[in-house]
Amino acid sequence: MDGEYVDALVATAPDGITFDDLHVTHESDGYTFRTPDVNHSGIDEETLRTVAAESPHVRNWYFWHATAPQKADRWAFLRWLEGAEQRDVAERYDALADGVAANWGELHLTVSLSNGERTYGVRHRADADVGTSALDEYDDPLNAREIAKHDDDDGYRPLKTAPSLQTGWTFHELSAGEFVTTVDAFYPATISNWHREREGKLDVTHWRDTVDRQTGIYGVVKTWDRGDGYEHVNWVAEACCDDSQCLKRREWQYDEETELDVDGGSGAFPCREPCSLVIAGARKWTKLEGEQAQTYEFELTPSEKEQIEEIIDAVADGEADDIREADIYEGANRYRTRFLRAKLFDDEGNLGGVETEQ
Repeated sequence: MDGEYVDALVATAPDGITFDDLHVTHESDGYTFRTPDVNHSGIDEETLRTVAAESPHVRNWYFWHATAPQKADRWAFLRWLEGAEQRDVAERYDALADGVAANWGELHLTVSLSNGERTYGVRHRADADVGTSALDEYDDPLNAREIAKHDDDDGYRPLKTAPSLQTGWTFHELSAGEFVTTVDAFYPATISNWHREREGKLDVTHWRDTVDRQTGIYGVVKTWDRGDGYEHVNWVAEACCDDSQCLKRREWQYDEETELDVDGGSGAFPCREPCSLVIAGARKWTKLEGEQAQTYEFELTPSEKEQIEEIIDAVADGEADDIREADIYEGANRYRTRFLRAKLFDDEGNLGGVETEQ
């Protein structure tokens, strides 16, 4: 890029440049070049080229107008990463020399200067301090789609914003365009929705509007708009939209006038409508909730009741696999659970020997 940014500055000067404390104009008496550090008026083109080549403000201007993606949301995202709203050019370039980092969901994002040019990196937040040589290295942004498909146990991830992104990889030395494409491949539409929200233009589609357009096998979800539908939707949001299950911050409510009781989370990027996973879950729960309630009678000791509660909590919170076989005092311990099954289930697998009535 050596020389290109100076040529571009000279070509643009007649139109005037005002950007990040850089001011350049061309009048009949010569060029004006002003930054917080220098102030030249009435200089010729040769002098302009000399002072421009020495100024980080010119390189900065050229990057943002000739190198960075010009789509508004991606441009704003890159500016956010290096703190352009909080730091002037000199402060930013000092920070970029050491490297600037930020988190985006489970992603650890970096930008630094290499030979005067910005270089970007993406890796898992858990690998922020891991040496690059210990990670699998990628340079094609489309590889992010494959990485995002499975967790560390090779389990399929149906929800791309679930906090289960696998570790052990890195994208480094990316250009600005490659960088935002990589982030978008990991977390589709999060940059655009984040930007819409910042601009006050986030279009939110609430639960009622979403289910009203469901057809076919998903049309059954509409029945939850009768009776206790509001309470049902609270249960759905609590099950699916908690921080432990999704990194988005839920902005949709029951309808435009009715907020849900369940907290929407604290994610950096907003969720503007119920996702396909929420609707698929709601379809199943709608059918299950349509069953006629029955009364079953079981005999449990107080400790057994508490253990069943602990098992449900452990499974719901994804903690069952973390309970070791030696943790015999944990209610969801495998041996304690097997003992409970041996005691309470009959040969047909009925709890307490009580058959399920349909």
